[in-house]
Amino acid sequence: MRTREEELKSLGADFTFGFIQVMDGEKDPRNLLVAFRIVHDLISRDYSLGPFVEELFEVTSCYFPIDFTPPPNDPHGIQREDLILSLRAVLASTPRFAEFLLPLLIEKVDSEVLSAKLDSLQTLNACCAVYGQKELKDFLPSLWASIRREVFQTASERVEAEGLAALHSLTACLSRSVLRADAEDLLDSFLSNILQDCRHHLCEPDMKLVWPSAKLLQAAAGASARACDSVTSNVLPLLLEQFHKHSQSSQRRTILEMLLGFLKLQQKWSYEDKDQRPLNGFKDQLCSLVFMALTDPSTQLQLVGIRTPTVLGAQPDLLSSEDLELAVGHLYRLSFLKEDSQSCRMAALEASGTLAALYPVAFSSHLVPKLAEELRVGESNLTKGDEPTQCSRHLCCLQALSAVSTHPSIVKETLPLLLQHLWQVNRGNMVAQSSDVIAVCQSLKQMAEKCQQDPESCWYFHQTAIPCLLALAVQASMPEKEPSVLRKVLLEDEVLAAMVSVIGTATTHLSPELAAQSVTHIVPLFLDGNVSFLPENSFPSRFQPFQDGSSGQRRLIALLMAFVCSLPRNVEIPQLNQLMRELLELSCCHSCPFSSTAAAKCFAGLLNKHPAGQQLDEFLQLAVDKVEAGLGSGPCRSQAFTLLLWVTKALVLRYHPLSSCLTARLMGLLIDPELGPAAADGFSLLMSDCTDVLTRAGHAEVRIMFRQRFFTDNVPALVQGFHAAPQDVKPNYLKGLSHVLNRLPKPVLLPELPTLLSLLLEALSCPDCVVQLSTLSCLQPLLLEAPQVMSLHVDTLVTKFLNLSSSSSMAVRIAALQCLHALTRLPTPVLLPYKPQVIRALAKPLDDKKRLVRKEAVSARGEWFLLGSPGS
Repeated sequence: MRTREEELKSLGADFTFGFIQVMDGEKDPRNLLVAFRIVHDLISRDYSLGPFVEELFEVTSCYFPIDFTPPPNDPHGIQREDLILSLRAVLASTPRFAEFLLPLLIEKVDSEVLSAKLDSLQTLNACCAVYGQKELKDFLPSLWASIRREVFQTASERVEAEGLAALHSLTACLSRSVLRADAEDLLDSFLSNILQDCRHHLCEPDMKLVWPSAKLLQAAAGASARACDSVTSNVLPLLLEQFHKHSQSSQRRTILEMLLGFLKLQQKWSYEDKDQRPLNGFKDQLCSLVFMALTDPSTQLQLVGIRTPTVLGAQPDLLSSEDLELAVGHLYRLSFLKEDSQSCRMAALEASGTLAALYPVAFSSHLVPKLAEELRVGESNLTKGDEPTQCSRHLCCLQALSAVSTHPSIVKETLPLLLQHLWQVNRGNMVAQSSDVIAVCQSLKQMAEKCQQDPESCWYFHQTAIPCLLALAVQASMPEKEPSVLRKVLLEDEVLAAMVSVIGTATTHLSPELAAQSVTHIVPLFLDGNVSFLPENSFPSRFQPFQDGSSGQRRLIALLMAFVCSLPRNVEIPQLNQLMRELLELSCCHSCPFSSTAAAKCFAGLLNKHPAGQQLDEFLQLAVDKVEAGLGSGPCRSQAFTLLLWVTKALVLRYHPLSSCLTARLMGLLIDPELGPAAADGFSLLMSDCTDVLTRAGHAEVRIMFRQRFFTDNVPALVQGFHAAPQDVKPNYLKGLSHVLNRLPKPVLLPELPTLLSLLLEALSCPDCVVQLSTLSCLQPLLLEAPQVMSLHVDTLVTKFLNLSSSSSMAVRIAALQCLHALTRLPTPVLLPYKPQVIRALAKPLDDKKRLVRKEAVSARGEWFLLGSPGS
């Protein structure tokens, strides 16, 4: 058929008849796949079927629905799904099969066989793509009756979903068919039948069939603009009436959720003439109903009420300026709810952000001034050191300011408010704690994330917020005659970490051109003390974090790290050679561990992005020399080790050849009495994702499957080192191995499991809680995914898990109980001898002082009780 198509077509219907005779009675699945493809080609390539359309249908449809179970170890790999899809492609390939196929589909949908129902509904769905009104006309009542019954009565969610999808496709098919002037409009009559059968269920007092009816109506309404208008105009008045008839909040919530579903469907269709929009006639009633829901004491009803204005607001002219003002007032009130209404508060913040992007003027006029006043009152209360409740309102206000910053014009109002708030802290006008500053930084970070979607907002945020944060930090780092506790808050580790996240988030999405502008200011600030671009830059002394700067100034290297390690790779960094040497020098300074770690991370982040070449080799040689010098005896061993760890990670991520040498050096430190435990924990850092540097979001070079490569290259050496190591350092090797395996994708680990399992089991006996927790986290998924291998060691597993369920660490107790729960997935005959022992032992954690431990104990013990019982 591929090479002699013209000759075969010249045979006419004789070729089709001959093929039917050959295919009749075929049973081999390999041949059936080929036969189904041939039938599909006969139809799609316009071969002559002649009078044999019904015969061709019969010879293929006799296999419907497919009932095939592939034999074990089948070398051909033919699956049931392959045959189903091939046959479906044939049956749904032509409208000429409709008169034979549709009765067959109706019969199978009405059968009691679940797979037949699903296959029939999916095939009907496929057929609707090629059928028209003519093919469907005579079968519409029966098709609707079958679909309605499946949605109303089925116990299977899959059948319900396929039934709704089939109804959607039927309605779409009827909607797109071109009508003759004298033809009957089948869409109207079909929708009338659906409305007639579903409307009365929406009005039933017990509301038993409300949701199935609503789902059917929404499936039909979502198929076309005509169907949506017809259904919506009939259903909305009814639902509005029912909302006012029912007084219980739960019933009102159900009705409002249904209304919300119909409102969302309207968003799919656009209307050139606004008078054509079916919702226009109901907008006053809808808004009134929404505001009733927002003031209801029921949290669940409020939650649905909060979502509704965002759907109404997404459609033009449905919310008047008065309605918007009311909605903003309600959202403002809900944004300050107490902790027991946290879900409503978070939903209100999300809704505020969605609506603010659509109606920035309304939010600038009505919400932002209220939040600014609330922030001012909060500052006043913080100055007085007022009650925690006021602090809670202050925190809610900060969150609301960031949530509403979804439009460029609003960002230009809210960002200065937050930055001014930070200046108040710096001037000592408030009794500020680190948590207050961190809360502001978290709001700034959320605002920066929202600005990433718009280049203009992103640049505005960057050039406004970053200089301000740097100025605040530089001011705080300056030496003072009378040291201020308030100002030093800005130099605390947690506060600087929060500022790092803001600067990194504000930098990652900059275009290379804009980033290049910014880097020419920020790098000279740290290298040369050039503060000219900072606001309020009259500092009492020079800013020199690298040249004998104070401890406070050196700590700000973390802010430099956040900026330069988030730049696009193709941005050229000025004075790079000097910067790298200064960072390398500071990374081994033992007087301030925070700054030396920040310098090491910054150095590693720049190494990772630097293009290969002579300059990169020079930087690496400098780093290796510095590490080797520092790892000798002296006060800088810990800092040199940190530098080694971060440089190794930077190179591992990009597959640099030197990474294997540095990893070997790291393994050599496992036997070091002082650095051994830290070296073991270092493997966790090498395998895990960072949040501040060396991230894909920050444009670092992170190769895919770097963990798999690290595992292949280094685990054999770890295992060999473990066997050769003295007894007192073996735990270091076990900890390192556990960290590597715990973060490895499980499909990679499973083939190696038989050789590594004995070491993992030995790691469970290690007294280090970190090793125990890491190993348990690694073993739990393996119990589910490799039960046959794990069952060979069931005696050891049961003993060790039970011992660890009494650990002094709560996290270890929880993980051990989760592993005991997962053990029940192993073959039942293997576990039954241990059932009495485990049930007795699990009685103890049932009385644990921690609720989360008791919860896991109940779950695990219940599974062991049911082990071996009928139906388990």
